[in-house]
Amino acid sequence: MPLRKDMLNGDPESLHQPLLSSQRSLVNSTSQVAIVGSNVSPIESLDYEIIENEFFKQDWRSRGASQIFQYICMKWLLCFLIGFIVSLIAFCNNLAVENLAGIKFVITSNMMLERRFLLAFAVFFASNLALTIFSATITALIAPAATGSGIPEVKAYLNGVDAPGIFTLRTLFVKIIGSITAVSSSLLIGKAGPMVHTGACVASLLGQGGSKRYGLTWKWLRFFKNDRDRRDLVMCGSAAGIAAAFRAPVGGVLFALEEMTSWWRSALLWRAFFTTAIVAIVLRAMIDVCLSGKCGLFGKGGLIMFDVYSASMSYHLAEVPLVFILGVIGGILGSLYNFMLNKVLRIYNFINEKGTICKIALACVISIFTSFLLFGLPWFASCQRCPPDATEPCPTIGRSGNFKKFQCPPDHYNDLASLIFNTNDDAIRNLFSRDTNDEFQYSSMFIFFITCFFLSIFSYGVVAPAGLFVPVIVTGASYGRFVGMLVGEKTNLHHGLYAVLGAASFLGGSMRTTVSLCVIMLELTNNLLLLPLIMMVLLVSKTVADAFNANIYDLIMKAKGFPYLETHAEPYMRQLTVGDVVTGPLQMFNGIEKVRNIVFILKSTSHNGFPVIDEPPLSQAPVLSGLILRDHLVTLLKNKVFSSTPRVIGDDVFKKFTSDDFAKKGSNKGDKIEDIHLSEEEMEMFIDLHPFTNTSPYTVVETMSLGKALTLFREVGLRHLLVIPKISGRSPVVGILTRHDFMLEHILGVHPLLVRSRWKRLRFRIPCLGNIFSGI
Repeated sequence: MPLRKDMLNGDPESLHQPLLSSQRSLVNSTSQVAIVGSNVSPIESLDYEIIENEFFKQDWRSRGASQIFQYICMKWLLCFLIGFIVSLIAFCNNLAVENLAGIKFVITSNMMLERRFLLAFAVFFASNLALTIFSATITALIAPAATGSGIPEVKAYLNGVDAPGIFTLRTLFVKIIGSITAVSSSLLIGKAGPMVHTGACVASLLGQGGSKRYGLTWKWLRFFKNDRDRRDLVMCGSAAGIAAAFRAPVGGVLFALEEMTSWWRSALLWRAFFTTAIVAIVLRAMIDVCLSGKCGLFGKGGLIMFDVYSASMSYHLAEVPLVFILGVIGGILGSLYNFMLNKVLRIYNFINEKGTICKIALACVISIFTSFLLFGLPWFASCQRCPPDATEPCPTIGRSGNFKKFQCPPDHYNDLASLIFNTNDDAIRNLFSRDTNDEFQYSSMFIFFITCFFLSIFSYGVVAPAGLFVPVIVTGASYGRFVGMLVGEKTNLHHGLYAVLGAASFLGGSMRTTVSLCVIMLELTNNLLLLPLIMMVLLVSKTVADAFNANIYDLIMKAKGFPYLETHAEPYMRQLTVGDVVTGPLQMFNGIEKVRNIVFILKSTSHNGFPVIDEPPLSQAPVLSGLILRDHLVTLLKNKVFSSTPRVIGDDVFKKFTSDDFAKKGSNKGDKIEDIHLSEEEMEMFIDLHPFTNTSPYTVVETMSLGKALTLFREVGLRHLLVIPKISGRSPVVGILTRHDFMLEHILGVHPLLVRSRWKRLRFRIPCLGNIFSGI
């Protein structure tokens, strides 16, 4: 297997240098480390390929029909459990945020009514700061992997990148508690992204039978002993997370298909749909309970649902140009949002490198700035007289409503306070509300849009669970409503519908998904009449934004250093062969190998897979026998399946093992070669590797184009791809391709002349590559 240049040169710092360092102009995706949450951690690839060795075949042949039936039933049972648990978590999460934020706003509003403004600000400021400190502290000290939305980490996992700590029980706990407190602290962040990570954590923990570290294990759940089955469960968990966050079961399935997963099949679609259906049913039952008044003072089933339906709504071709312009501007704003957020995350990472105290201090600074901004800006808005035909009490006495009194005299309301001095969900409800065309001023809507645009950028990078979905919806809705106000009476669409279209265009410009976002927006608004217009703004905004940069999650993955394999091969890959990028030296084993050699290679390299070669007298000429994994070699050494002479062992060796011995452990939980202790006599013995060697590994000829190899590598979900020579008589294996060999930085390192001879032409033909190399 090829050794990296930093390994050959013995440079230890290359394995620990932060990827988002401000001193780098290029992101090193070929490194073996990445930023997971807020910490730099080593990463590995996942084995989605089925290892078809003799032991695996014997294990399957020994299974009866009842065991196979039980295996299939367990998949459906786990999907049910995932949907049920994730929906309960989402409901409790929402209820906690509603109550925490509600108590804070009611106390503050009551003090405002009593004209005790300074005391009201002190309570608002102190509660926000305390909640932020609590969330940042538990995240930084207990589970740094819980930082952010978690969607980039889950997406990288489904692509084949294994990051430590992203699916542990500790991460799940911090993700839930930290998200509740961070969202309640009035930071402009959402809870939808963390719900995706939460769903994936629940699925992963169920798939591996619980957590051994905390003694929470269930043997009857340990049916899924490979990365392939666990990947399917994690995908169902991510779909359940979106479905629970937005009460959008179909949108959750489509989001997992369009944005998250890198590999799909019809059976997986069926199970994902079943999982989100369970989510929808459980949430509906919980909402019915809350509607009876049993969920606390503010728990009225406030899961996101913005009803903007209007039976008399109609639109004509005259509205199409306006909607088109809305999509164009949304695409431009979305790409600008991605660009600025990427830059801010780099700056934050430079601060976070200084240590835990700096991480928490940064979160405190953002919280203090947010509190001053949210409490201070409404003072610059003029008070409006309550409309005589208002559909709700004016001014609003309590937490939510369109007519916040704030500092205004009786029978007046502060329109900016109704938006900014509120929870994100209530702000969206106010923006989406119908029959409210005259309730907001131009200046208030513009100030709110600018505030949300920049505040969401600066809030996302703090060390706390934070999502982007809801902030993007709030920002887009304010922009859309502002456009609707500018258009005025020239259109049949009311301002609430323009807010919906603005939110859709900004989502399309930032996240670049179309089908899933369209369905999510329809499920959010409960209005099918908007379908053609939402489809149009999403298509236009995505097309415009793609001309500038990639979607926000891809940019974050790139900045974090995850070696993510894209769906398409870049044009330059068609001009290179796999033989052009394979580097050496290559470490191989004989079919019957001495124990000392195996131990030496395992200790001197960190490779996960090794070719196994048969030479005379086992074969007439050197021939490739297959591929054996590091974990399997360590298991063989641990069980000391040795022989004193180099000979082929029989099938009796299978009796010494069970399928659990070779089952894939959780992330970084497998046995290590350093834990194996052998005597000098055992080191001189031999192991027959044939029964444990994958005799049907994927191979490609060295003359195959790199682009075609990338397609095979990604679609099959490989970790290793053997390169064999085109002409016989040479070594049976030229090298091994791993995902790092497909990264542009590695290719340019092997062929630096590409930078001079082809780069100028490539950066105009491939805008996204030009963006990467300009530091975006």
